[in-house]
This record gives sequence, C-alpha cells and structure tokens, in this order.
Amino acid sequence: MSGNTKYSFSEVKKHNDNKSAWVVINNNVYDVTPFLNEHPGGEEVLLEQAGRDASDPFEDVGHSSDARELMVKYKVGEIIDSERKPVKEKHSDWSSGSENANSENTLKSWIIPIALGIVATIIYRFYFLSY
Repeated sequence: MSGNTKYSFSEVKKHNDNKSAWVVINNNVYDVTPFLNEHPGGEEVLLEQAGRDASDPFEDVGHSSDARELMVKYKVGEIIDSERKPVKEKHSDWSSGSENANSENTLKSWIIPIALGIVATIIYRFYFLSY
C-alpha cells in the first residue's frame, strides 16, 4: 500500500475492527492496526474511531510532535478529492485572551498565601506574645 493511494470514506468504513483498523486524520488515511497494542491510550481509543474520520478527537487530545511524526509510517493513503473535508488549521495562540487570566491566577497563587501568612503572624504575635 502506497501513501499516495486514494480511498473513499466507504472503503475506510470497512476497516473498523482489531483485524484491520483504519482512521482518517486531516484527509489522510492511516492503518493503525499494528499500533493498537502500542497506543498509550489503549487500543479501545483507536478502535472507537476505526473506520471513521478521527480528525477532531485526534486534535482535541493534543498529540505531541513525536506522535505526529510516528503517524507517518502508518499512512496508507488519502481521501479522494470529492470527499475531502476542510482541514482545521492547528492554531496554538498562547497569548490570546488567556494571558490576562493567567497573570491574575499567578498573582493570586502567591498573594493569597503571603497575605494569609502575614495575618497568621499578626494573630500569633498579638495573642501569644502578649501574655
């Protein structure tokens, strides 16, 4: 099987068990059968998506670059042009909107313990050292 072979979704759907498990990720077809026992999330995760487009679940998990490199050896082809779906651009914007929230959380994570420590010190000195 060549990585340049074109498959329809109906062909991919036939490969939906532990004897032959294919998944589609971003219009590429992968035969993950030999990887079933090696998958860190367990074979059930792959079998649940076998014979289907697993692009969204794959991206939602946030696979590492190592995982993406490993996929190359399992690629058997692509979806035929007439059935291709738009590929969502993988976009990791670390500075969008959450930057302010992260700085607030960081501020709270050290301000609150320090404030509690100061209050505890004052209470200790006031009550226990005054006797």
